[in-house]
Amino acid sequence: MSLRMQAWRYVRLGLFLFAIAMVWGASSQSAWANFGNNGRFGAVGGVSISPTGVLSQPTAKEQQLRRDEMLKEAHKAPGELNEAVELRMISLRGLEEALTKAAGKAVEELPQDLRYLAGIQRVKYVFVYPEERDIVLAGPGEGWKVDDKGNVIGVTTGRPVLRLEDLMIAFRTVENARQGNVTCSIDPSPEGRKRLENFLSKQGTFNAGVTDGVEKALGPQVITLSGVPTSSRFARTMVASDYKMKRMAMQLEKAPVAGLPSFVEMLVKSNARIDNMMPRWWLACDYEPLAKAEDGLAWELRGRGVKVMTEDELITADGDVKQTGKANPVAQKWADTMTAKYDELSVKEPAFGDLRNIMDMAVIAALISKERMESKASLSLTHLVNATDAVKESVFPAPKMVDTQCSAVKRGKDWVITASGGVAINSWEIASKNVVDEKVAAVRNQAAGRPAEQMFWNKK
Repeated sequence: MSLRMQAWRYVRLGLFLFAIAMVWGASSQSAWANFGNNGRFGAVGGVSISPTGVLSQPTAKEQQLRRDEMLKEAHKAPGELNEAVELRMISLRGLEEALTKAAGKAVEELPQDLRYLAGIQRVKYVFVYPEERDIVLAGPGEGWKVDDKGNVIGVTTGRPVLRLEDLMIAFRTVENARQGNVTCSIDPSPEGRKRLENFLSKQGTFNAGVTDGVEKALGPQVITLSGVPTSSRFARTMVASDYKMKRMAMQLEKAPVAGLPSFVEMLVKSNARIDNMMPRWWLACDYEPLAKAEDGLAWELRGRGVKVMTEDELITADGDVKQTGKANPVAQKWADTMTAKYDELSVKEPAFGDLRNIMDMAVIAALISKERMESKASLSLTHLVNATDAVKESVFPAPKMVDTQCSAVKRGKDWVITASGGVAINSWEIASKNVVDEKVAAVRNQAAGRPAEQMFWNKK
């Protein structure tokens, strides 16, 4: 029996069934009881990953222990780095020199101002200074602190800070980005879909036991990562933000901001017809064309950075998924609402702020490569770009799968099953679109003048 035939069968039962992988979102460093290079790294914003790659929710005690470990290492940002400013600079020449001296060490062994990239919370500008043999990144920054879940955030804004190891991955995967394959996806397996079809075909009534059966039939959902090391924090951030998004959409976790109901709530209140469609959501880059100076020495990232995309899918008789090229209007409304709320979400749930940060860094790395800025600045970023003999980023168990969790909602005669999705970072494409705006050159002039060979400095 085809899934579409089953859909009509279940229309008569008046079911609206959701199946979604369950995980608690992530945005910090690693998995509890899965140790990094120095054996002291804990829960990543609440996600636990077993040595075999299974995601699960850690206990409250494990989260508290993780926070306690982070607080032991926490230090107040030194000097002017503790000030909140709109323009804080990072010298890539200074960064490269620091990495050269620290070659062979783990990133966790480095000073916090280096690990947290001076507390900068978004990269907005890239400046080239040929006379100083330097490339400078700039954006808003302030001091940092550890929040209740172990995330490192700005002391006043609550936004997650940039992380050195994410910047290293962004530079080291530029070629993958050029080929367009920096992605994350979490989906039921074809075998699970077949088991689900067989299970549903045998159901004559709906009760609480059906959701248990759906979870068992679908089994673990598969996490697929491409373009970045699966054991990296960069990869974990993509997985975490995808799960957070889907948990909120499917009413498994309440959105931490007002005005963002779940997709379930929206659908219950609507008259939309679903049939056997599956709403799929994914997080994608959302930038306006980059602004640049005529001479190509000053660049600005513009736009929200992240948007939520959606499309309906169909399950075929053999358990595969077919893209429809269409979006359910309620799913689209939910995607648009989350996009509009993304800036607030990035503060309340740092996983989303972390995702925007890695997208910013991926775009910057692609831009520097595409525009051959190293050559323009007579600067070699050997230790930032190459993993061999360089500072080593944290290595965590790679996320591979997560158990399915179901929730059931009755709404008229429609039903839908599963929600898949993911993250797509098309940084090379973003870096290829630009417009000339000489205002960026004025900001470059304002930022000039690296004081006393400092790696980081402010302009007020």
